[in-house]
Amino acid sequence: MEITIAGGGIAGLVTALTLHQDGHDVTVHEAVPELRALGVGINLLPQAVDILERLNLTTRLLSQGVATRELSYVNRFGQHIWTEPRGKFGRFTSPQISISRGDLQMTLLDAARDRLGTDNVKTGERLVGYRNTADQAVGIFENTQGEQYDVTSDALICADGIHSTARKQMYPQEGDPIYSGRILWRATSYAKPYLSSASMCMFGHQAQKFVCYPIEPVRADGLQRINWIAELWIDEMPNKADWNRPADNADFLPQFEDWKFDWLDIPGLIRSAETVYEYPMVDRDPIDSWNDGRVTLLGDAAHPMYPIGSNGASQAILDAEGISAAFKADADVERAIASFEGTRRNATRKIILSNRKNGPEQCMQLAHERAPDGFENIDDIFKPGELKTIADQYKQLTGMKKSAGANTQ
Repeated sequence: MEITIAGGGIAGLVTALTLHQDGHDVTVHEAVPELRALGVGINLLPQAVDILERLNLTTRLLSQGVATRELSYVNRFGQHIWTEPRGKFGRFTSPQISISRGDLQMTLLDAARDRLGTDNVKTGERLVGYRNTADQAVGIFENTQGEQYDVTSDALICADGIHSTARKQMYPQEGDPIYSGRILWRATSYAKPYLSSASMCMFGHQAQKFVCYPIEPVRADGLQRINWIAELWIDEMPNKADWNRPADNADFLPQFEDWKFDWLDIPGLIRSAETVYEYPMVDRDPIDSWNDGRVTLLGDAAHPMYPIGSNGASQAILDAEGISAAFKADADVERAIASFEGTRRNATRKIILSNRKNGPEQCMQLAHERAPDGFENIDDIFKPGELKTIADQYKQLTGMKKSAGANTQ
């Protein structure tokens, strides 16, 4: 089968690699003229790494990143709320990998060019529309000179992100993504390792949060590259025209000045960053269908969600597996695409809605609401088993698979 993929990000490249492995003739068209190693950190959950393992990419990714050992939730006073082992440390089928988004992107790009062929990974070609014929999907692309042309294939998969052209054609009245009321400031800093040197930590509550995790092994000088996100509630979204702009620490650092603990200096991390970027935290409402004939949405184009629970990229990778399975099961393209949607749309809808209620991070909000000035003992504010139930329900919702006999703490 000939398949065209619009979008050369994580979703598009993993889908291309998966479908190529299945024997399909796949071509990727990416809008930017040159794909470069950009962005800060990202987490790949075990259910996504299962798929990357089948693509023989895990060893390289682990050499660049960190196999996350545990995840800890902490209040704004540095008091521990809940810790659970992650990845294989928690007896899941694969590791959780924390890595630079740029390293992940380049690993996928190198693999795609090697396996699909460089001529089948095209850049500077932006999707501007599509149409269906009786037996073909037609993607309309525009190059950097403004010239438009048709690309015809058996199926068109649109992994063109939260501002998807294809989604806009399907839902012309939808409008802009929905602002959550929260702004994220993201960066990386070099610092001394903390805790296990493979620890992901989340501090605070819904209106004021800090997340950090290492994304590279410890260097020879004893420092480690730490990815971090500072988050604040800001009622009106600033800079609506710029979704990824360099920011000034003064915009948010004062609110975190006293978040300095004996094992982690949060204001110190913020100050040592070279460049900080500002993002609005947004998503979109779930839609009734991702498909139009032989055309389907995938990844953020289909189900953009809050970056809660580390599920954005991981769910896009699960989409790749889903559409692969659908094409294996049914040679009829339109039925296969409908089957893919039937498998994935309801699952991702539940995650979008759960993330709006803070997903597994609701334990931090509950701790803040029940003990806004801190606590002496976590058992004074949570019922026995309540924290584990919150964590386990979200794992089940997002498809995180345990090995036999697994048990989290």
